[in-house]
Amino acid sequence: MRYIISGKNIEVTNALQEKIMDKLSKLEKFFVSDTEAQVTLSVEKLRHIIEVTIPFQGTILRAEVEDKDMYAAIDEVVDILERQLLKFKNRLKDKHRENSPFKQEFIKNIEEEKGKDEEIIIQKTKRFAIKPMNVEEAAMQMDLLGHNFFVFRNAETDEVNVVYKRKNGTYGLIEPEF
Repeated sequence: MRYIISGKNIEVTNALQEKIMDKLSKLEKFFVSDTEAQVTLSVEKLRHIIEVTIPFQGTILRAEVEDKDMYAAIDEVVDILERQLLKFKNRLKDKHRENSPFKQEFIKNIEEEKGKDEEIIIQKTKRFAIKPMNVEEAAMQMDLLGHNFFVFRNAETDEVNVVYKRKNGTYGLIEPEF
């Protein structure tokens, strides 16, 4: 794997780089060698945050961990990524049949364990009218409903957008491109 390691409000020392590469090397058993892992370290007051993103063929594997200690956060983020890969391995393999980003040993292991994978079950389907509104109105409506996301038609662009609540209490806006 190739690693792109950057820091915000933190100097990425050689010791940190070595720890990250050592821990993320656990994931090399899953991916082919030219897979890229983007790692962002940041410090906000006493919070150490690590975000790891591994994009491959239209899919993004991502985990973010916040801890008081950066080294503990590194350990935890690798465990989360590995759990995600193992949980969704069959679906990921089926989606990436041709030019697979996964190593052949991992694919062979998946084939042997076929049928043991958890199935995603949609329990409820909801339909609702999407009325045009601005982003601020959509965020307010989301808060009034007590949800953490809200789908709406943007009055300015006439496109379907999603406003959502971020972990740090701010809001995010998703504007799909078709």
